[in-house]
Amino acid sequence: MSKFGDLVTAEVPVLVYFYAQWNEACTAMDTVIHEVAAARGDQLRIVKIDVAKNNELIEALRIKKVPTLLLYKKGAMIWRQGGVMETEALLSVTQTL
Repeated sequence: MSKFGDLVTAEVPVLVYFYAQWNEACTAMDTVIHEVAAARGDQLRIVKIDVAKNNELIEALRIKKVPTLLLYKKGAMIWRQGGVMETEALLSVTQTL
């Protein structure tokens, strides 16, 4: 988990996207994540984490469903959302940083 701490303390805000390859909602969310990444460019770092490969982190952060999005600014979690979101809604959240 020390690597996770290094990830979320970046100079730019970090959007962490917890997903599962088998989940249809995550498949739909992938498009949204790509659109947000394109729109925000280097103003936002996006990290995708597969829940099947990161059990310890999932338990520590109490991730109960996928997709789950966490937004960090200077190492502090400032926003958390479970479920699918529209591109415009996620852009709105990330533009307030």
